[in-house]
Amino acid sequence: MPGLRGVEERAIATPFGEPSDAIRVGDLEGRRVAFLARHGRGHRLLPSEIPQQANFWALKSLGVRQVLAVSAVGSLREEYAPGHLVAPDQLIDRTRGDRPSTFFGEGVVAHMAFAEPFCEGLREQALAAAREAGATAHDGGAYVTIEGPAFGTRAESELYRSWGASLVGMTALPEAKLAREAELCYAMLAAVTDYDAWHEAEEAVDATIVMTRLAENVEVSREAVARLAAALDNNPCDCGTGLDAGLVTPPKAIPEEARERLAPILGRRLGAEGA
Repeated sequence: MPGLRGVEERAIATPFGEPSDAIRVGDLEGRRVAFLARHGRGHRLLPSEIPQQANFWALKSLGVRQVLAVSAVGSLREEYAPGHLVAPDQLIDRTRGDRPSTFFGEGVVAHMAFAEPFCEGLREQALAAAREAGATAHDGGAYVTIEGPAFGTRAESELYRSWGASLVGMTALPEAKLAREAELCYAMLAAVTDYDAWHEAEEAVDATIVMTRLAENVEVSREAVARLAAALDNNPCDCGTGLDAGLVTPPKAIPEEARERLAPILGRRLGAEGA
């Protein structure tokens, strides 16, 4: 990331295994930031192989409060053209359910509010930063998360369009759910690389198209991240206290092993009750 200064690499062991890669920590535009390649450097991990629990546990343990995900997506709308950026505001889960999507269980129960899966404040700031960076950036849209690694069929693409969805990709879930459980603000800048499989005048998506067009978007995406870092405010929102309403198990009933395993996740909530 150009402009990132004082870079250190942190290899963090977690109760959920190793993160996708070492986390690079440094200063960008006067703000302390952390970068994690979700697929690993060299793009080694399939979407279904990404150790998302470990990734978000590690980020939380470093003191991260806000997470901006940058992801390649296919567009389900004519006006969301390849080369554009989108700040989605909704999610539809079409994964198979094989991806671990919660930190909880084994003695701890929580049910998090998820009607609005993205942090609205961070989402709006990311959208503004993308536009200031010179991107054609769109506000809102439902992102359909598919299992992958294969791209979808034309019939699936048309089905998602009939639902009113705007984007299709493979990584937003369980990221957004785990971020919510970890009381982290989470937003996404989705880089449109293709029209998935529905557009009769365009080639159906393949990996070469995705990687080529993603590379073309790299500079504007980096500039958007830098501008967001410079302008980001720390105004509190509901993301940082989600467990106040979401945690069901009484703190005193949480087993010691679970407290240790989830220390970064539960620390604020348990500390607030002195439990």
